[in-house]
Amino acid sequence: MAATPGKKAARKPSGLGKTGSTAALLWGGLRGGDLVVVDSAPLIYLLDDHPVFAPMFEGLFELQAQGLVQIAISTIAMAEVLAGPFRHGQDVLAKRYEKALAGFDVVPVSQEIAVTAARIRAGTGLRLPDALQAATALEVGAVALVTHDRDFSRLADLRVLLGDTA
Repeated sequence: MAATPGKKAARKPSGLGKTGSTAALLWGGLRGGDLVVVDSAPLIYLLDDHPVFAPMFEGLFELQAQGLVQIAISTIAMAEVLAGPFRHGQDVLAKRYEKALAGFDVVPVSQEIAVTAARIRAGTGLRLPDALQAATALEVGAVALVTHDRDFSRLADLRVLLGDTA
């Protein structure tokens, strides 16, 4: 996997203890080797270097860059991230974002993910793109879905991490 997209300077990951031990819980209570699926918003914050919201998720992406956790994204997240630059006629920026996102494990929508998304949508009322994000996390065996969308709190069978607000 590639280095963290859009990062300017590495900082100490926010989840590591003072000794830097990886045996302790990491960002968001993750453990070394954990796989998470990241929703669109944290990716956009990171790529756009959002001054308020990017820092809430930087620790996660730093851990991934260090090989301590794994990040997967759905093709839905990729489409949502790229829609902004394309909407504004920024094709070069969209291509840069696409290359950065390709550094993560990009999971296409499979039949299993579609069926799981339909079940989630029927049971929770989540919008289809959100249900597909959650279904992706469930189907790939992720320990959590990382998002900034509180609508995912309706999910009972999936751990949702909303960002490090400390």
